[in-house]
Amino acid sequence: MTSHDLPSGDGPRTGRPKRRTFSAAYKLRMVEEYDAAEHGDKGALLRREGLYESSVQLWRRQRDAGELTAAGTRPPAAKKEKTPEQAELEQLRKEKARLERQNAAMARKLKQTEAALDIMGKGIALLETMSESADTENS
Repeated sequence: MTSHDLPSGDGPRTGRPKRRTFSAAYKLRMVEEYDAAEHGDKGALLRREGLYESSVQLWRRQRDAGELTAAGTRPPAAKKEKTPEQAELEQLRKEKARLERQNAAMARKLKQTEAALDIMGKGIALLETMSESADTENS
């Protein structure tokens, strides 16, 4: 089936399912039900609700960290404004990391070049030795 065979609509994502969102109360209830369920019933709960175990594990971690409460999720902490010195320091650190990566790449390339030159030198020496032995045999 090509893209031309697809049913036309408002756009390429027409009919595509939307991502589900869950309330904090639902997440807490599912974590509690999952933890209370017997081993064989946990899979049935996940299938019935259409959930993955990884989602329940994430919600459990959020609950344990205090990020998930009955009132809802905790609002993210407000970001502090950086001082000009902090911004400059961060920029310098990024530049240093970039230069270190570039330096490491150049060091690898130098090592490869040195190895290639060493091999070429040995090849030339071998050819000279063969040429000298051929000259002595022909004389």
